[in-house]
This record gives sequence, structure tokens and C-alpha cells, in this order.
Amino acid sequence: MAVMESSTKVVLGGTRGGPGVATLRKDRWWLQPVVTMSVLTAFVIYSTWAAFQNRNYFVGANVHRDLVSPFYSPCLTTHCVAGSTVGFVFGLGSLSPALLILIFPLGFRLTCYYYRRSYYRAFWWSPPSCAVADAHVAYSGETRFPLIMQNLHRYFFFAGLIFNSLLTYDAVRAFQQPGLGWGVTVGTVVLCVDAALLWAYSLSCHACRHLCGGNLKNFSEHPLRYRFWKLLTPLNAKHMNLAWTSLIFVALTDVYVRLVASGALTDYKIF
Repeated sequence: MAVMESSTKVVLGGTRGGPGVATLRKDRWWLQPVVTMSVLTAFVIYSTWAAFQNRNYFVGANVHRDLVSPFYSPCLTTHCVAGSTVGFVFGLGSLSPALLILIFPLGFRLTCYYYRRSYYRAFWWSPPSCAVADAHVAYSGETRFPLIMQNLHRYFFFAGLIFNSLLTYDAVRAFQQPGLGWGVTVGTVVLCVDAALLWAYSLSCHACRHLCGGNLKNFSEHPLRYRFWKLLTPLNAKHMNLAWTSLIFVALTDVYVRLVASGALTDYKIF
């Protein structure tokens, strides 16, 4: 028996995408990249300004506190404020210690998989949003300079863990109130929250999750790594939120320490 075939002609209405058509989207697709660009630009401007200040980054025994800005920790130059050093220094003259320190935390964020997507879209419009044309006619991937440097992310990750440990040490020191004993102040809470957010951001990193569970053919043969992988997987899903929260809070922590060190703000004792 012969089988009859039928077809229905489909007519697509409206203009299709193509040369000269950036997007057919009618919503405010540009809003997210603009907000991202604004926040990242504000952070870069503030952190650059704070790094060159080279003052008001430590609150010491003169007010019975031990608070140091995360932008200046650890203080490694010979011109560090008394009490803010970690026991060893580099002979870098009057150079701001923040210029040496920020290389590693900023390198970690700059090469971060989430931040790459964010600033590729916000600054380079590559592409600025889903279903929006790329602003570039060619793409060579991350195989040429300078984008090939993105492959250093896993190494910046390990450096970031060292700095997280140092900031955790600073948070513990913040419980110390020279001349008064141990206690909790607003500054103590601020430094503890900052350290916790930085740890959460680092541990939610894709490189960290891959380190725990990547390149494994069988999880049953690596039960310990599997446990870490399962623990970090839900945290990895929050990587975007933690990236923004930790970025903003680390700047606010520097602002708080700076205001207390300059005398514009009092670090009130909680107990």
C-alpha cells in the first residue's frame, strides 16, 4: 500500500537576524552589562586609589585595636605602620604594600571563569547578552596574548588560598584589644565576615571543584575526593553570588578600617 506524504509550508514572520541586525530583543538586555561595567569600574577606581594612599590602613594599640585592611595585608614593605607587619619585609622603599599584594587577589579574580564572562560581556560586548550580536568579527579564543594568560587561573587560585589564610589570621587578631584583653568589636565582625566570604568565593571556584573531582573515571575509587566534590558542588552553583558579595565586601572592609584609622569613625565594642 502506498504511503501518502504530506507537508505543511512554514512561513516565519518578521525580520530574521543577519547582517546589520544586532538583535531582535525588545527588552532591556543592555541593563545587566551596564550595571556589571559600572560596579567593576567603581571597584577598580576605588582599589587603585586605596592602593596609592599608603596610609590609614591599620588601627593599632593607640586605640586598643588590631585591625588591618585586606588591601594591605600582609604588609611587606619597610615603611609599614608599626604593628601591621607579619615578621618579614621586603626592601621596597616607600612603595605602597598594596601594590605588591593586590597582584595576586586581583589576578585570581581577573582570570576567574565567572568574571571572564562578566567583563567580556560588559566591556568587550563579546557578546553583551544572549541573542545579541557579538561586537567582534573574529574570535581566536584564549590562545593568544593577552588572553592566554587566563590559563594562570589555577595558579592564582593557590596563591589566593595563602592570602585567605593570612586574612583569617588578621580576623583572629582582631579579637585582640591591646591593653584591654580579648573581645569583639564591629571591626572584628567585619574582618571575620570578609575572611569567610573570601573563603566561600575561593572554594566555590570552578578550579577548586575540578581539583577535587576532575580527571576521575570512577568516583568509587576516590571516596575522599568524591566527598569534597559533593560538598563543593552546591557551593559552586552560588559562585556568581559569592563573587559579587565578596568583591563588594572586601572594598567595604577597607573603607571601614580606613575610616576608623583616620579617626572619622569609632570602632564600637560589642562585648
